[in-house]
Amino acid sequence: MLNSRTPSVKDVAAAAGVSLGTVSNVMNRPEVVSARTRERVERAMAELGFVRNESARQLRAGTSRTLAYVMLDGTNPFFHDVAQGIELAAEDADLSLFICNSNSRAEREEAHLDRLLQQRVQGILITPVNSEAPYLYDLTRRGVPLVIVDRRRDDESCCSVAVDDVHGGRVAIEHLVEQGHARVAFIGGPESIGQVRERLQGAREVWAELGLPADDLIFLPTDALTVAEGRSAGERLAGLPARRRPTAAFCANDLLALGLLQQGIGAGLRVPDDLAIVGFDDIEFAAAAAVPLTSVRQPRQELGRAAAQLVLDEATNPDHEHQQLFFTPELVARASSRAR
Repeated sequence: MLNSRTPSVKDVAAAAGVSLGTVSNVMNRPEVVSARTRERVERAMAELGFVRNESARQLRAGTSRTLAYVMLDGTNPFFHDVAQGIELAAEDADLSLFICNSNSRAEREEAHLDRLLQQRVQGILITPVNSEAPYLYDLTRRGVPLVIVDRRRDDESCCSVAVDDVHGGRVAIEHLVEQGHARVAFIGGPESIGQVRERLQGAREVWAELGLPADDLIFLPTDALTVAEGRSAGERLAGLPARRRPTAAFCANDLLALGLLQQGIGAGLRVPDDLAIVGFDDIEFAAAAAVPLTSVRQPRQELGRAAAQLVLDEATNPDHEHQQLFFTPELVARASSRAR
């Protein structure tokens, strides 16, 4: 009968003919072991199939060699691009990355955070359902390195990395007005999402500054920022009286814009002649759409990399000071919104 017992440090020491302390040094302080002895111990590990007990090491060290990112919506490519930026920074630091998806549910988010604390991750990055949630303040009070991603906090109790969404709303509307549109729909929701509120705020601000009638910037709320909700918004848009129907739409993200584009083309609309469309995020699918989508570009990977660098600094630098980084988005004009 085969012995299925997992090889231990004692087994490695016996096979290599060294002490337990020498094996421990090879794993934790290899620089203090001679090259010849280290090679003998590593060969014994390989022959035995030895795998170090990382959980035990974490208990002794107090942390693991991992970071964690709790994303808001695993179906949105934007967050995958942010995660890729985090992963690149983690790789540079020789760390691994856990990725969790809250699916926009606060209770799921809190459960992930509890488990990540049990795993003793070095730091947590999160795009939260609510950046003011009490359990996030609890993390900072406990000294857990924490960075809020794509959100801002009302205080400076932790680091944050975000985009100027008000500015993004402004440039989208300025672009559409420059293309000759005087009646525009803003499509997005729910308003509990900070980015939606701020993008709508920017749109309304510049609309008023241009002296356009407030009633001609029409708000069509959605229940989520998804392709399906974009299609539904397109149906509602088509149901408006012709004299009130917008000639352009600014969507709070690209998934909504792609859904609106699908619905419009399916209904026989010519984009942009009958309806111009602008999205937000500039995900990879935006440029590859049936009609390439104009979008307000967020520096997605840069957001992730910058956030990871901040959390690593907090985890390792005793002189760390919290920072709030703010990126400026830019409009990328494509066929979906060309001049009328």
